[in-house]
Amino acid sequence: MTSFSAAQRTRVTMLDVAQHAGVSKASVSRFIGDDRALLSDAIAQRIEQAIDHLGYRPNQMARGLKRGRTRLIGMLVADIRNPYSIAVMHGVETACRQHGYSLVVCNTDRDDEQERQHLAALRSYNIEGLIVNTLGHHLDQLLELQREMPLVLVDRKVEPLHSDLVGLDNPAAVRMAVEHLQQQGYRDVLLVSEATDGTSSRLERVESFKQEIANRPQLTGAVLELNAELEHHLQIFLAKSGPKALFCANGVAALACTRALKSLGCNLFEDIGLIALDDLDWYPLVGTGITALAQPTEAIGATAFDCLLKRLRGDTEPTRTLDFPPQLIIRGSTNPCRSELARENRQR
Repeated sequence: MTSFSAAQRTRVTMLDVAQHAGVSKASVSRFIGDDRALLSDAIAQRIEQAIDHLGYRPNQMARGLKRGRTRLIGMLVADIRNPYSIAVMHGVETACRQHGYSLVVCNTDRDDEQERQHLAALRSYNIEGLIVNTLGHHLDQLLELQREMPLVLVDRKVEPLHSDLVGLDNPAAVRMAVEHLQQQGYRDVLLVSEATDGTSSRLERVESFKQEIANRPQLTGAVLELNAELEHHLQIFLAKSGPKALFCANGVAALACTRALKSLGCNLFEDIGLIALDDLDWYPLVGTGITALAQPTEAIGATAFDCLLKRLRGDTEPTRTLDFPPQLIIRGSTNPCRSELARENRQR
């Protein structure tokens, strides 16, 4: 059993191992590299015993740089606090680990300067590929990185970047949500979204919602971006007559609306229906549960890495867009509006 402390082990060098084993530093380098077969069994055994005794741990970064491979994948996310980002990141990290890669995650916190600094840092780490989930405001840096390595986009398009894109089929998700609300008897729908701010996925959801409402004469609809006046706007919407529902465009909007409705003393979900894009752990705990459109976030993350891996292995096929369908999970927040459905049946 070695008597070296953890702090001492971090200071053990290749030269220490060589001296302890009575061999050259080059022999130790061959042993921990790809040339172990060049060593005799006796020398290899002595080096192995020295490594075990001293607790030597090779510098994997240095070895990777020497071979021109670091097996590091970078991931740039706009907001690591967003549940969607966390779930996708987990999918990416799991896939990385399964293929012998490590993931370096940088959170821009929606700050352009942070994004600029993180892109420079990722480049200095000699990452082999990059997964991007930001607005891409530093296009010059991204284009420069794209010339050096494969780059895959998640959820958000960055138009000048001709890269693979993995995300949700937003038009299908919106269609599924609006159709479900209509079938349940709701006739007035308010889409609540974070500020679009040039985010392609949010813009797609807003535009798809407007199109769905335009195509369904039985429905009326409006769009509201989250702001400090959310409670006031919801109070006005609640005062309207007829069966009405909120369609929250992501988990952040769902949480903000739920808090606002509780603050207004709303009977969840008797006074108003609610459906949300994303399915978060707390949805079943609110009232009779929030109906959700679940995104396959693990699959989105894993597929983003798979696209990157294919490019790393030489795939030169045209860039592809992979849109995943959502899964409708029905809970009590969209119970049928029986009075409205009965009235329509009588009219028929």
